Amino acid sequence: MAESPIVDTSGRPIRKADLKKELAAPSLTGVRQVWHNGIASNLTPDRLGSILRAAENNDGHDYLTLAEEMEEREPHYASVLGTRKRAVSGLDVVVESASDDPADVRLADAVRDLVRDAAFGSLIEDLLDGLGKGYSVAEMMWHTRSGQWWPREYVWRDPRFFRFDQATGRELRLIDPENVAEGIPLKPYKFIVHRPRLKTGIPLRGGLARLVAVSYMAKSYTLTDWLAFAEVFGMPLRLGRYNANAKQDEVDILRAAVANLGSDAAAILPEGMKIEFQEIANTRGGAELFQGLAEWVDKQTSKAVLGQTMTTDDGSSQAQATVHNDVREDIQRADAKHLNYTLARDLVKPFIDLNYGVQRRYPTIRIHIPEPEDLKQLVDAVERLVPLGLRVERSVVSDKLGLPDPDDDAEVLQPPGAVLPGQQSAANRALKRAQNRESVVNEEDPDFADIAEAEDDWQPQLAPMIDPIERLARRIADEGGDENDFLEQLGEVLEEMDETELVRRLASSTFKARGLGDAKDD
Repeated sequence: MAESPIVDTSGRPIRKADLKKELAAPSLTGVRQVWHNGIASNLTPDRLGSILRAAENNDGHDYLTLAEEMEEREPHYASVLGTRKRAVSGLDVVVESASDDPADVRLADAVRDLVRDAAFGSLIEDLLDGLGKGYSVAEMMWHTRSGQWWPREYVWRDPRFFRFDQATGRELRLIDPENVAEGIPLKPYKFIVHRPRLKTGIPLRGGLARLVAVSYMAKSYTLTDWLAFAEVFGMPLRLGRYNANAKQDEVDILRAAVANLGSDAAAILPEGMKIEFQEIANTRGGAELFQGLAEWVDKQTSKAVLGQTMTTDDGSSQAQATVHNDVREDIQRADAKHLNYTLARDLVKPFIDLNYGVQRRYPTIRIHIPEPEDLKQLVDAVERLVPLGLRVERSVVSDKLGLPDPDDDAEVLQPPGAVLPGQQSAANRALKRAQNRESVVNEEDPDFADIAEAEDDWQPQLAPMIDPIERLARRIADEGGDENDFLEQLGEVLEEMDETELVRRLASSTFKARGLGDAKDD
């Protein structure tokens, strides 16, 4: 562990004693309570307008309550929002070392252990709660284990426990009994604050719930009116007839029978009375009106949350759904990118600083979005080009495949004929002896001309295989691309590579070597 003091971004020393304290715990009474009065049940246009205006003025309590209730009361919104969350939370987390330097690899291995820890399990899902509300906060409960600092638990904190500073609207502060109006600054290395960048501006106005709130209210009115319509016009008018000589008690019996006939479907009447059913005029198209409005509102919600409608609503073909899934993948990548930044800033850096001291470079943590086709091309290209001299860092390939570095004593996969760890020393000694031998070529030897010719024309032999790669590299450089662009397009030039001349010359040289007795089968 580092002995030098650790400071936050403001230069203030980190008090490690505060790391083990629970700073944002709720209370039964006071300013941080988990129980709140509902908002959505009596939502009207005026009420919704006042809630959104209050949030614009940094009073987000009622807005955050409404956002929570919208997920509980509106099935379609809960479905599409859950789909967007799980599109990221269901992916694997990959840790990449800053370089192949042993110190950087050691830091990356430590962060991998942090990610594999059981406490990390629900953190991603809790942080993605910020998609609907604009921000999400988790408090890290630190403890020491084997001389190192580890998060014992990540506790999701109600966003209503916090407020933004009045000056900028960007600094999140903890509401405290001693300072309710402005709150107190968050202790560094204690909180993970995720702010999805769904739009430019202050986070409190950036949640999906604000975008969908009007649609939610409109659908609530639509369903209420639709149920009232169905209650009135869902069954024919029941008309009871009685003659002029009927007594009052008989009329009362007829009235009760007509009223209860909708649910009982049976009635007993005195002789001379009857019940007639009459269709109500001018109701055609009413049900379709409400259904169409509800479906239209659902589609707007799907567009707002997923960026498309085809995979959640009826009427889409497989081709349409495939195209629209690509749009949703863009949103998935953006959500993962924002979450990567949050985890690197609020989790990886504190963990490394507390245990290894402040570093110049830190491991990278990212949500891995698999691309099977691209990975297959990468593996094929590396398999063919590395034997030809292409230099590729092992850590780069491992990170792209999402594979962790094996432990020193781990049993690893080996290609056929590979030198095992136990045989390494003997192999190294044999190689050293071979390198120390003197190799003398007699220029008067009659075969020297063939040897010199084979050494001189190696470039023309390899040109049909190397030239396509060089052309690709020059094109990527001219277009301003980088190493990733080169690797992604490397598979496309494999068909242009012609090994015919190289194979022919190798076969010819091997034949000559066998004739001279310089080659043999082992």
